[in-house]
Amino acid sequence: MRLKTAGKVEEYIHEKLEKEKLHFVLLDPDDVSPGTASGIARISEEVGIDAIMIGGSTGAEGEALDGVVKAIKESSNLPVILFPGSHGGVSKYADAIFFMSLLNSRNPFFITGAQALGAFAVKKYGLEPIPMAYLIIEPGETVGWIGDAKPIPRHKPKIAAAYALAGQYLGMRLVYLEAGSGAKEPVPPEMIAIVKKVIDVPLIVGGGIRSAEQARRAVKAGADIIVTGTAIEKAESLEEARKKLESLIKGIKGP
Repeated sequence: MRLKTAGKVEEYIHEKLEKEKLHFVLLDPDDVSPGTASGIARISEEVGIDAIMIGGSTGAEGEALDGVVKAIKESSNLPVILFPGSHGGVSKYADAIFFMSLLNSRNPFFITGAQALGAFAVKKYGLEPIPMAYLIIEPGETVGWIGDAKPIPRHKPKIAAAYALAGQYLGMRLVYLEAGSGAKEPVPPEMIAIVKKVIDVPLIVGGGIRSAEQARRAVKAGADIIVTGTAIEKAESLEEARKKLESLIKGIKGP
């Protein structure tokens, strides 16, 4: 069900989901230069990526963040959505921001504190906030450590489902299951399936998805949006990044 309060980017997401599953690319300003980000964004648009997410657990703020966002905006027409690690991850040059709460953090700062500190900047810059329940799944990697999360065990999918449904009932319009950037294994398909069964909002899955087959399994289990980042950032050339993206898209959207 599409909400009347949704802004342009959220409407864009819903409209595309009516036709197909989506693929977002996540770029960390701490790991890519504006020039590299520009090239990846241009290629992403050419091969059919649906949006670019910008953020990271460390260093993704200030001039580094602004520089990458501006470079992407200048080289592609894809929506640029901020994916902040904290209240400093806000840039006036983006289109929207995943206004997310790390629901299984042990630290209230990552549940509501950072959000309160960043709220006025979001309003000042006129960014479109998209409320999202963010859940860290084992192993969690850097984001789990930085966010002081209590990672949900991979073999306990009902715990993830309970948190996801609670997030929806709290008014969050997206749910994100995150295994952590660079995780050896992505979120288990069994967990994705159970979470998708209980929620009525789009489900995003990221972390550890490196191959078309892993992406295909996640989509088949119920993921609406697949996020890939590390696999693209670590490509040795833009041409290698293109090939990787084309392969992943086939796993998500089919040939």
